[in-house]
Amino acid sequence: MEFEPVIGLEVHAELQTNTKMFCSCEVVDSTHAEPNAAVCPVCAGMPGVLPVVNQKAVEYALRVAIALECEISPSSIFARKNYFYPDLPKGYQISQYEQPLARNGRLPIITADGQRDIRVRRVHIEEDTGKLTHILQESESYSLVDLNRAGVPLLEIVSEPELHSVEEVRNYAYGLRNILRYLGVNSGDMEKGLIRIEPNVSLRLIGTNELGTRVEIKNLNSFRALERSLIYEIQRQRETLKMGNKVMQETVGWDEELQVTVSQRVKEAEDDYRYFPEPDLPPLSVTSEWIEAIRADIPELPFDKDLRFQREYGLSAYDAGVLVSERAAADFYEEVLRLQKGANPKQVSNWISGELFSLLNQAGARIDEKVISPQDFSQLIQMLNNAEINNLTAKSVLSVMLETGRSPRKIVEEEELAQISDTEILKDFVKRVLEENPDEVQAYLDGKVTLFHWFLGQVMDIAHGKANPQLVRQELERQLTVRQGSDNG
Repeated sequence: MEFEPVIGLEVHAELQTNTKMFCSCEVVDSTHAEPNAAVCPVCAGMPGVLPVVNQKAVEYALRVAIALECEISPSSIFARKNYFYPDLPKGYQISQYEQPLARNGRLPIITADGQRDIRVRRVHIEEDTGKLTHILQESESYSLVDLNRAGVPLLEIVSEPELHSVEEVRNYAYGLRNILRYLGVNSGDMEKGLIRIEPNVSLRLIGTNELGTRVEIKNLNSFRALERSLIYEIQRQRETLKMGNKVMQETVGWDEELQVTVSQRVKEAEDDYRYFPEPDLPPLSVTSEWIEAIRADIPELPFDKDLRFQREYGLSAYDAGVLVSERAAADFYEEVLRLQKGANPKQVSNWISGELFSLLNQAGARIDEKVISPQDFSQLIQMLNNAEINNLTAKSVLSVMLETGRSPRKIVEEEELAQISDTEILKDFVKRVLEENPDEVQAYLDGKVTLFHWFLGQVMDIAHGKANPQLVRQELERQLTVRQGSDNG
């Protein structure tokens, strides 16, 4: 029996608002703020308090729904999702159920078989829970509750169960994360729990349409955990079914240390949550005028930008993907091309995704912090192409630009880094290297041709890295050819 995975994703994304979903408490970084520093009677679930909807959260949710081409409900209903857990102070979570904000969207992905649209079942708004910290000691063990995160606005995006491989799941998750970041509604920082992914995994016989029993993997906050947990769970279910046993419907967690899924509880059915409309909130009304105003502000989305970069600039899928993964990087790239008429798109792409990204990573900086401007970067590439500096010098200058903020031309002039292209000077450099290394010259003439690159390096050292490498290569070839002729004679 051969089985295929059937996977649907529930993605919870924290919306980057200043205040919480139903109160005026500040949204704080839960990884650094003091516990319970941003809590009020509303998000602490005190009796008699009333929630008030955060308009900015609704606007952000609409941006995502429009980007995913969803059908937006003119009127949606908040509901109470009832369950009891120490980090849920009210004993229920305000969410949406029967009438969500949006339905029937799509997210295009690239698969091994080409482009495919993954249907999005629903997009709805809810509030986050608090956070438990478990203290394990030899004398006693206990848990502490931090409600800083309780009430933070969340967007839940639910796909249809039509992903069939780890690759497809990864591409969908990457694509959705990029959309959230492009729209400015979420930073995409999964390690801080700002995006949490919950796959629902089942297996079915290949060639059949009947869905198997699903298992939900809870609260994955990295792509690594997503991929590894799926690989493990798919294999676990496959072995279970091949042994003639049944898969139990349950919720599992991912143990990063053991690299296994661990059963947490039997999966609840929707009836177990006893949904009913939130009595303290009226229906959420969304006008067509508001929707169109938001639609007009939606930027070009990463999937479309990726395809355009390949088509318009002749970039490979890989190069386009690297640039498009960061909206600021894609904007930087196009601004450099705009400033430098006739620039080679591939060359500019290589310098941004290679040298610039490497230096930014080493410095712990981001391209959107504008430590290097597109104008200065464009000037650097232009100086390189005009043979004012060579490739090695350009890399050094870029590093100094990042450290000091100075323009490349000023750095080259003040530190006397201009490329040496005077053929007489280069001729003397080459002659000096060959005369100082007669044994290596003879070894080269005897057939050890790899020494050519060593000679080239010696000349560049004498020139302090400023020699024109193309002219050095030509002169080195000329002088070695002359010596070869003399040797043969």
